[in-house]
Amino acid sequence: MNALYSIKAVRTIEQTALAELPKGTLMQRAGRKAADLALSILSQQGDDTPGKVLVLAGPGNNGGDALEMATLLADAGIHVSVLLVANRKKREPEEARMARQKAVKSAIHWEDALSLNTTLESISGRQWSLVVDGMFGIGLKEALTGSRSQLVEIVNTLPCPILALDVPSGLNADTGNVVGDDAVAIRATHTITFIADKPGLHTGKGRDHAGEVHIASLDVDKACFPDTQCWLNGPELFRTFLTPRRHDTHKGSYGRLAIIGGAPGMTGAPVLAARAALYCGTGLCYAVYLNDPPAYDPVSPELMFRAAHRFDFATDVTVIGPGLGTSAPARKYLTRVIESNQPAVFDADALNILSDDADLQQSMAERRAPTIITPHPLEAARLLGTDSKTVQSDRLKAARMLTKKYHAITVLKGSGTVICSPDGKTVINPTGNPGLATAGTGDVLSGMTGSLLAQGWHAWEAALAAVWLHGKAADRLAQAHMGCIGITAGEIAPVARVLLNELIAATHS
Repeated sequence: MNALYSIKAVRTIEQTALAELPKGTLMQRAGRKAADLALSILSQQGDDTPGKVLVLAGPGNNGGDALEMATLLADAGIHVSVLLVANRKKREPEEARMARQKAVKSAIHWEDALSLNTTLESISGRQWSLVVDGMFGIGLKEALTGSRSQLVEIVNTLPCPILALDVPSGLNADTGNVVGDDAVAIRATHTITFIADKPGLHTGKGRDHAGEVHIASLDVDKACFPDTQCWLNGPELFRTFLTPRRHDTHKGSYGRLAIIGGAPGMTGAPVLAARAALYCGTGLCYAVYLNDPPAYDPVSPELMFRAAHRFDFATDVTVIGPGLGTSAPARKYLTRVIESNQPAVFDADALNILSDDADLQQSMAERRAPTIITPHPLEAARLLGTDSKTVQSDRLKAARMLTKKYHAITVLKGSGTVICSPDGKTVINPTGNPGLATAGTGDVLSGMTGSLLAQGWHAWEAALAAVWLHGKAADRLAQAHMGCIGITAGEIAPVARVLLNELIAATHS
């Protein structure tokens, strides 16, 4: 499993490792791993000439890693230019000073840091094969301003690959946010992160800024790593439930699921969710409407339609929220689902009703049946009594707060969806793309999640698998259609079906 560690945890690991290794060992290893990756990136450009590499080296150990790397590239015959982005008043760490002394003796070309404005113009006007960001790592606490901000903006316009060392400069490695309001951060095409992977590279703005993430453990002894309850999502986390079906089964073997919603003007939402549930394997699926339901679905006639006032909520796994609305009847049926002893997924308007009713919130917190909530950031803000900016400023914290307040597994949707359980486990999902930012995809996700619940999956694994498959299906669609623009919600579940069957086959091959 790909574990994720906070800044504080990584610093502890690093200090433990440094105490057992000769001085400069970790920096040398980091430089070597970064140089190897840089050479690999350069080799993929299909140019027989070595190319020119610009290395931006900061004042601390991140800059030391960059100088170690630059020296190795220069020794390999690469034309390397280094721009020192350093605070001369700040004391240089000993390992970084050693790396700089080594770099001075190499064939590196040094850019003029004293005439920075002229240098910035020169950098923007030259052709680079690769830019390496070694300015500021996980220790950055202040927004990049002045000439540093200007440098970042120039680098982000360059048409070449950008490799960030450890963390793109300006990005918070814990939250995935840019440090400082309205500030800037490097937009890398690749990030090589040292010792351990960090959550901020995979959620919020992190995915846009980190690019392709490579992990270099630097051969740190595993004994230096503390236990963690934070991971990157993947099939290994829900593999236990990837089981082939037995021949001697029937439709009742694979569960009954009720999708409740469909207020006037939103009658398609339960259908999208119910179709997704069928594609993910539910044996029987009901689309339950507050008002008169459709006679049938001509695309998926397998679906059964019911009116809510004639439906028994005490026996089936339930998804409530797609197109539900916030009327008095919607509130009544939400209350019945909360009071039921069946597993349930709460989505969309069910969450909006919940956020406005203290009594329902209390009932929800006291609920002991398996419970999953799937808010997007604005819904999460309402549930927490705050605003979406606060939620997005620390998505992991917000998900944990929701889980604690409602005693439910939380799926906080967005770039790098965060899944959190009441026992403290936190997972960030790496699949998905901007094609999911379209109407109905949340309904599809809730239907997929409910489907796995109805089939007997534990709530935690059902949430993980549904989120992963949902995003992976969008990725496969984007690959098939040369991009993510125009993906529609109805396309996702059929692809998720293929992926789920592929995973089961691969697990038992």
